[in-house]
Amino acid sequence: MPAPKVAFHTLGCKLNFTDSGTISRQFESAGYKKVSFDETADVYVINTCSVTGNADRECRSVINKALRKNPDAFIAVTGCFAQLKADLIAGFKGVDLVAGANDKFKIIEHIHQQKNLKPLVMACDIEQVNEFIPGISDETRTRAFLKVQDGCDYQCSFCTIPLARGKSRSNTIENVLNDARQLIRNGAKEIVLTGVNLGDFHYYKNGKHFSFFDLIKELEVLEGNVRFRISSIEPNLLSDEIIEFVAASGKFVPHFHIPLQSGSDQILKKMRRRYLSELYASRIRKIKMLMPFACIGADVITGFPGETDEDFQTTYDFIQSLGISYLHVFTYSERDNTHAITLVRSVPYIIRKERTLKLRNLSDKLHARFLDLNEGRTLKVLFEHSENNGLMSGYSENYIRISRPYDVSKVNQVVELIYSPSSELITA
Repeated sequence: MPAPKVAFHTLGCKLNFTDSGTISRQFESAGYKKVSFDETADVYVINTCSVTGNADRECRSVINKALRKNPDAFIAVTGCFAQLKADLIAGFKGVDLVAGANDKFKIIEHIHQQKNLKPLVMACDIEQVNEFIPGISDETRTRAFLKVQDGCDYQCSFCTIPLARGKSRSNTIENVLNDARQLIRNGAKEIVLTGVNLGDFHYYKNGKHFSFFDLIKELEVLEGNVRFRISSIEPNLLSDEIIEFVAASGKFVPHFHIPLQSGSDQILKKMRRRYLSELYASRIRKIKMLMPFACIGADVITGFPGETDEDFQTTYDFIQSLGISYLHVFTYSERDNTHAITLVRSVPYIIRKERTLKLRNLSDKLHARFLDLNEGRTLKVLFEHSENNGLMSGYSENYIRISRPYDVSKVNQVVELIYSPSSELITA
């Protein structure tokens, strides 16, 4: 009898991909064969996100896609949106199981080959979520995402992530090192450290406190031909010692993604962020002083309640002055159970979208300037396995995407190339 098939669709952040990887390995251990989401499967697992305002529509769309492939398939929905809106998802046609934050890694226990007459909803009070579950992205060749921290104790006024993932909790350094060693044995040449609030990695053992800085120092001396990339890290947690360490490191690459959200101090205060613009600027100055060619990305939210034209212009000018390399721009959307939804002076949606477009255009200009800055430099590019129209691609140490004609001998290899943005064979 052929093995049952399972397919996954993951929405949202790198952390979700590590969670999907963990769930996937549970299914494979139970005898399932993993297939593409575009194929017919017996079980479809949909790992949702709550960051964007259209999570409802995205979730429905993916469910319907699965049902078109196999109307009799078992549909399981998990992730942040499933924790926040379990009852809503249970009402979507075709859903058999909704698994919240405490049950996402127990899906395999509730799978069977017949559809449920009534969806099974497993969603607990988020205060009950206290256990750290390790996570590694399913595709471990070349670049792998490694979860080292989960949850968040911050209470930013716009954010539902603490409600969806629970309190901050971390793996141990020993466990992270073991996971990293396994990834290296599997052939990974780059490991991206991920977490909801990555810089808040910490725990106590035998009366001693261990921090994110302690973790990266241990990873630096790990044996193996591998490089490490730090994913998004809060500016108030990105200390000078971390920046100085990365600048001197032989394994950690010069790439930082530092959420900004706004360049206006009054808006930052309304957002309940834990820094003001000067602290953010000081972090950028420190990075640029020690690593002038480092890539620096930032998250920005437009149209937050009370954001005036002057506040937006302050943000625009602030970003333009910093030497940031690219932006991830989000249009503010109202979320249930957040403080921001109670604030007055809502920004009209059309103005929110106009501001988003302006910042995305600015991001294009900043990125072009960053690429020009790197012209003529020798970059170390890790090429990945996939082939697309005869081309292979990969990332440089400072996060420039490079493409060149496919060469199987260069797959999963770090290749030194002289970068030129205008080259026909090497493009970002």
